[in-house]
Amino acid sequence: MSGNATHRFANTAVLSVETADATRVVTSGWFDEALSDTYRRVGLRPGLLERLAGVRERRWWADGVTFVDGAATAGAKAISESGVDPAGIGLMVNTSVSRRYLEPSTAVAVHHALGLPRSCQNFDVTNACLGFVNGMELAAAMIDSGRIDYALVVNGEDSRPVQERTIDRLSRADTASGDVLSQFATLTLGSGAAAMVLGRADRHPEGHRLVASVSRAGTEHHELCVGDNDLMRTDLKGLLDAGLALSLDMWADAAEQFDWHRGLDRYVMHQVSRVHTQAMCDHFAIDPGRVPRTFPTRGNLGPASVPYTLAGEVGSLSDGDRVLLMGIGSGLNVCCLELAW
Repeated sequence: MSGNATHRFANTAVLSVETADATRVVTSGWFDEALSDTYRRVGLRPGLLERLAGVRERRWWADGVTFVDGAATAGAKAISESGVDPAGIGLMVNTSVSRRYLEPSTAVAVHHALGLPRSCQNFDVTNACLGFVNGMELAAAMIDSGRIDYALVVNGEDSRPVQERTIDRLSRADTASGDVLSQFATLTLGSGAAAMVLGRADRHPEGHRLVASVSRAGTEHHELCVGDNDLMRTDLKGLLDAGLALSLDMWADAAEQFDWHRGLDRYVMHQVSRVHTQAMCDHFAIDPGRVPRTFPTRGNLGPASVPYTLAGEVGSLSDGDRVLLMGIGSGLNVCCLELAW
């Protein structure tokens, strides 16, 4: 295993992780009703989203509220909870898939909304659903090297535009069952935001240390899920099979250095669907009771999924608990990152 695929962190801790919820609840039943004529015409039964994916509802931002607003709100909450002076934050990484412009970066809008200092470097890091974990790794590398003392990683996602366009497209008379199935994953997405403050562990013994991360790339699969603000097409079975195979290779190599297979206290997986979560538990022999789930009521929040789910567990974690962040991102890339709570 290449040493570049494994990183042990020396002096970085999570100081806070917070979320911002979109407020408009959109049920899977609402999607079923919107597509009822299409389902009838192509011979599909309503209820696929809840029956197969296990997604009962997801959320959209209220009119006039953007994913940038969400990211900034989560960021402000994370800074406040951490107790860190914003003037001391040396890096802000935005990891959102959602974006309004090709340039400038989304990061500059969030940086401005938060009133962060001019000395705070800021930029986007995008890597599908792994972006937030990658942002954590990058921030930790800069903290460990002594370049910065504090970092803020943010994410805001907005599923509404692509979902509205998908409904319009699938409502056309020429839609076939294959079109519905290839765009099915689009309707499992959700809107939301999350943010995390990281700092030097030697200055913050109350923090939760980053231990190590392991990653793998399988970029021969980069066309299995392709999307933009108008259309997302996904080979559901191909993506699941390739993601699991790549993850299993990573898991087997990681076992030589880490005891993740022996049972950690919490496994925070990227939230995709019931099928995906069960397959991960089965293949890695993970106790499903140690896997918190947010997809039933929030859907797939993209890169915000892992930190959003972690934030919901903060109140039930104890000092010394071992937490593994796990994700598979379209492309394909996979990563696991361990936290010592």
